[in-house]
Amino acid sequence: MEKLRLFYIALFTHFQFAKSQEPLAPALYVFGDSLLDSGNNNLLPTFAKSNYFPYGADFAAGATGRFTNGKTVADFIAEFLGLPFPPPYLSLKRSVHITGMNYASGSCGILRETGNDFGKCLSISEQVNMFNQTMGMQLSRYYNSPKELSDYLSNSIFLIAIGSNDYINNYLLPSIYDTSRSHTPRNFAELLVNTLSIQFQKLYGLGARKIVVFEIGPIGCLPLFKHGSEGCVDEYNQLVVMFNEELEAMLKNLSTTLQDSQFVLGRAHWLGYDAIKTPSTYGLTDPSNPCCVTWRQGASGCIPEMKPCPDVDKHYFWDAYHPTEAFYRTFATMCINGTSVCLPKNINDLVRA
Repeated sequence: MEKLRLFYIALFTHFQFAKSQEPLAPALYVFGDSLLDSGNNNLLPTFAKSNYFPYGADFAAGATGRFTNGKTVADFIAEFLGLPFPPPYLSLKRSVHITGMNYASGSCGILRETGNDFGKCLSISEQVNMFNQTMGMQLSRYYNSPKELSDYLSNSIFLIAIGSNDYINNYLLPSIYDTSRSHTPRNFAELLVNTLSIQFQKLYGLGARKIVVFEIGPIGCLPLFKHGSEGCVDEYNQLVVMFNEELEAMLKNLSTTLQDSQFVLGRAHWLGYDAIKTPSTYGLTDPSNPCCVTWRQGASGCIPEMKPCPDVDKHYFWDAYHPTEAFYRTFATMCINGTSVCLPKNINDLVRA
């Protein structure tokens, strides 16, 4: 146990030094949902917001709109790359940020209607369209030639985590959405992955080559569904296992059909489930309960201004939906340098490929 903790510390210190060195990639572009949102939802008419304490309790800038107590996986990857945190797209005016952008939007998903019950959010297709606008209005003007722009994009990292809300805020809400009645679990997974594949091909057409995609995590273990119980809802986990199976096959297919593309699969489900079932392996003691005080007996977001638990680094969950910075750090570290989480290569190898 102690050796493993020292191993993580050693790996993490590696990308603390990266900030003072030449960046390992020219930019980091982030797409997804609340797992990666860094503030876009602050500027949207939605109930899905996290721009208040205790969110950001351990983040230097406070409550920025990140749905956790501190940094997200995208933040840790940016640090490793030696890049600033990608700013939320909606917060920008006219300035050019050639080191990356964050388009992620909490409560949204792959399907356009997902998350609409909370208000406005940015689906994956809208996010890709915004990246297209970034290309046309900013990046194309910054580079002197198409080749310079192509080289910049082909060496940039594109990070994507999306799909959980298509289950949490769609398929598993039959009172609002009819998808669970119109699609079998397998057909729904295929619909999501086929829709996602179209967006990946659009990103490729715009110049993306190094694309890291995270699985959907074990949603059946969320406090939202467990309500404090020790077990997970296996039925819900099996739904996303189907999605993850289809996702892996799709990424392998795109890697062979799209010339020079490099797709990396982040095994968020495997790692998340393992951390919940064997928390001591990852330095955790509470894999079940939210650290912050939530509405509905642990089954919602954080209650504003309520003081969170004192041992946040020992918790897997920050609120009813999202992990703590501690787990994000572990996930990022293993994806950057490990051999079991991000496949077929880790991010350290990807940036050098």
